[in-house]
Amino acid sequence: MGNAQDFQPNQRIYLSGKDAANAVHWDFKISDGKNAGIWTQLPVPSIWEMHGFGTLNYGHDHRDTNKLLGKEYGEYGLEFFAEKEWKGQTVNLVFDGSMTDTEVWVNGKSAGPIHQGGFYRFQFDISKLLSYGDTNLLEVTVRKVSENESINKAEREADFWIFGGIFRPVFLEVLPSFHFTRIAVDPRHDGNFSGLVLLNKVPKSSWLDIELIDPNTGQTVDKFQQSIVADSVSFSHQFSTIKAWNPESPTLYHAIFKWMDGEGVLFEKSETIGFRSVELKEKDGLYINGVKVILKGVNRHSFYPTTGRALSDSNHLEDILLMKEMNMNAVRMSHYPPDERFLEVADSLGLFVLDEVTGWQDAYDDMNGPKLIQETVIRDANHPSVIFWNHGNEGGWNFDNEPAFYQVDIQKRPVIYPWLLRNYIDTFHYPTYTSKEGRLDRGVDVFIPTELLHGLYDGGAGAGLGDFWTKYSGNPLFAGGFLWAFSDEAVKKTDRSDSLDSDGNHAPNGILGPFREKEGSFYTIQSVFLLSN
Repeated sequence: MGNAQDFQPNQRIYLSGKDAANAVHWDFKISDGKNAGIWTQLPVPSIWEMHGFGTLNYGHDHRDTNKLLGKEYGEYGLEFFAEKEWKGQTVNLVFDGSMTDTEVWVNGKSAGPIHQGGFYRFQFDISKLLSYGDTNLLEVTVRKVSENESINKAEREADFWIFGGIFRPVFLEVLPSFHFTRIAVDPRHDGNFSGLVLLNKVPKSSWLDIELIDPNTGQTVDKFQQSIVADSVSFSHQFSTIKAWNPESPTLYHAIFKWMDGEGVLFEKSETIGFRSVELKEKDGLYINGVKVILKGVNRHSFYPTTGRALSDSNHLEDILLMKEMNMNAVRMSHYPPDERFLEVADSLGLFVLDEVTGWQDAYDDMNGPKLIQETVIRDANHPSVIFWNHGNEGGWNFDNEPAFYQVDIQKRPVIYPWLLRNYIDTFHYPTYTSKEGRLDRGVDVFIPTELLHGLYDGGAGAGLGDFWTKYSGNPLFAGGFLWAFSDEAVKKTDRSDSLDSDGNHAPNGILGPFREKEGSFYTIQSVFLLSN
């Protein structure tokens, strides 16, 4: 049995910085390219090319026989201390994103299988590898090019910059002997609250106390109990006084889950949730909280000129505020899941998110695909901002992998295929002004072009938007669209007098400049979306 005095909450202990602006230096050596073969230090999280290591490539370079393709790997090392009090608990080593094949050792012993896939959270249970009350050695090898062909085709040979390195945070998750392995929630706008809690083991005579807290007042809205008879606990409860979440009023609550026995709390965890419902009505449209919605969105890569794909909290906040300033209510994550912090800010400020599993015109195989889908859903499923899952891009999908979404997403969000008509959603890219005929006038499927008005060719994505939007909006099947793209994606070359390199006209040309400078289309889009329904 547990004991109230033994209770300890789960702890997150960062071995890296929490973001790119607060990185921690690890020992580092690159195998090839610039500054190869010398042990030095590199901030984590970061992109090694942006610090003068390896070879920088754009995704199309594999098509050019005259281009040198970087196939380097980076070796990382870090010493960290494991507290005596952690012994007997579960210690997970968690990576939020590492490009791409990542092999890990703790004190010279393998932490587990090599993880393949560059944009996903993965973890190892290293409890049995640690020396408690002592210093421990973490060693990591990251290979920029995967040994799996489908990983390379989906991620490494794509129409975006190809970077290497541990580009998102690394942390330890310290869990007591009794803990949750997952909490999945489905809070609906009518107050119905259902979900699933997975336990690491099942003691006798224990139960869940679930309490809903209004974070603005700190007051309890309601609470209920759920008995435990197995390591998988389903629950359902009706709250009567909640406020729904939407971009105009992004109301959030704290759901406190306490695992109890007769002596007290065994484990406790809080989830920030929003009550909202997503419904796709065939031959009708998209409904959020029972209200028909038009998505006014944009495509956003995780990118900044000086740090590549390693971003800071301020980057995420700035981008979302700029989207809101343009009167947008949605964003598509092109072409991979975003940082955890981006979704937290989207929840807080109110922005619909299309969360995307990578696959740029080529798909993951059926060995890696389901695993990477499930890693995406398990990390992101409780965010109210996430309303759709995107499965690949422009042919980058494997239909056999689609069931993996439904297996772990208890909300059963719609799964869409950018550029394809599937699951009753037509997401055709770059429709012309006359594309309405045939796709809408004689169609029966909900129309949401996930790429619309290319910024490079269409006047920065603002020219003609008013005409397009007016014409499309006249049909009830139109449910919005996503402009391409949010910002210019040129990297700053410190070895070339701080010049900006966009790989010719390959890297996206966006509404904003690379440092988020407002261009003419910013104000056009702002005006069109303000006046549209």
